[in-house]
Amino acid sequence: MKFAVFTASTPEWTPQEAVETLSAQGWDGIEWRITDQKSAETPGFWAGNRSTWPFTGLEDRLDEISALTSGAGLALSAIGGYERCDDHDGVERMLAATARLGADKVRVTTLALGNSSVGGGAPSGRPYPELFDETREHFHWVAERAAHHGVTALVELHRGTVVASASSALRLLDGIDPRQVAVIHDVGNLISEGQEDTLSGFQMLGERLAHVHVKNTRWVGTPSEETGEFAGTVDWAPQPAPLRAGQADLVAYFRALRAVGYDGWITVEDFSTALPLAERTADNLRYLHAVAARVAGE
Repeated sequence: MKFAVFTASTPEWTPQEAVETLSAQGWDGIEWRITDQKSAETPGFWAGNRSTWPFTGLEDRLDEISALTSGAGLALSAIGGYERCDDHDGVERMLAATARLGADKVRVTTLALGNSSVGGGAPSGRPYPELFDETREHFHWVAERAAHHGVTALVELHRGTVVASASSALRLLDGIDPRQVAVIHDVGNLISEGQEDTLSGFQMLGERLAHVHVKNTRWVGTPSEETGEFAGTVDWAPQPAPLRAGQADLVAYFRALRAVGYDGWITVEDFSTALPLAERTADNLRYLHAVAARVAGE
């Protein structure tokens, strides 16, 4: 296995700082976040992230991205794109950029559920079957363009979207060549939505399992403001957790990956903040190496 960091989770670092730090810590690769983001006074994961490359003018920055990455001795595990499947112009540009970078794989996002604001928009109110069928139509187009550019588009299992589970991804991509569109399995996302038995999910995906994101999540309960008959109700919400401390059993996760023969990239996107960023990335790499070694020795 090879280990990388997705720069959505490194908001305090410039691209130069990101590659220098990760290389020095012993990471194998980096997965660049590429999107036009909102500005912020304080760098954050989703706004003002200093290690995000803007999508606007991306083509003029590709040589810089490539030189910066390879100059630090890092590989590109994939490209963390945010272009949605129904934005054909944006997807075409991202596929072409991925090919030029030699990154092989790039995420293309799916439509959000009708009651979800994932992606930043207001909930559409549209029914799931309609959204799913439309997404499927768009990914047939994506598959054709991915083949043209010689890259693989990736669908991430993600809460609040039409594809939160391995089984829904199978339905979405039925009949599409897995060399053209495949799947990112994300154990942290599946804690909050889409959870299926991990090994069964991997076995269902088969050759569509092309990429893995690792983060951890835990459910946190807070007393609600309900009164009367509903007093004492607890509201539960998923929150980011350190890799070692969330509800996902990463040892069991790696056992399942080993059982299906997965030996590709593991890209970490840790959105917990208990440790300072540099300590967090260093500890994550130590932990992942320890987990992989334990599973390999069993």
